[in-house]
Amino acid sequence: MTASADNTSTGARPWPQILALVFGAVYLLVGIVGFFVTGFDNFADNSQHEMLLFFMINPLHNVVHIVIGLAGLLLARTLTGARTYGWLLAVGYAAAFVYGLIAVGESWDFLNINAADNVLHILTAVVGLVIALAPVRTATAARTA
Repeated sequence: MTASADNTSTGARPWPQILALVFGAVYLLVGIVGFFVTGFDNFADNSQHEMLLFFMINPLHNVVHIVIGLAGLLLARTLTGARTYGWLLAVGYAAAFVYGLIAVGESWDFLNINAADNVLHILTAVVGLVIALAPVRTATAARTA
């Protein structure tokens, strides 16, 4: 992919990159703030029912959010990277949604997921698909149209 196809010639980021950057920043922030709620004890436990807003969390869940956030910040640097991040969100969060359907309320739920998490996970998977698949009109495409 050429540089002109990956970013507009004006240097402005296409909206999928911006969306990936925003989601990356939000997930990174949620992961960091989550540690203020959970601390670092009982890393993969789900018995303490600690929540951030409506969402159940534990330290492992926080780490997952931080990794996803960092991936978004790094991959949002290019349109190709943002598209890759979109696929990671779509596939990863669709899998997290399915896991949550089975795991909510179970003693073995190592991510400490609740119904609100499931809603957020399926919505994040949809956003990932939008980032990965939605068309972008680049400066090159605008000149040839």
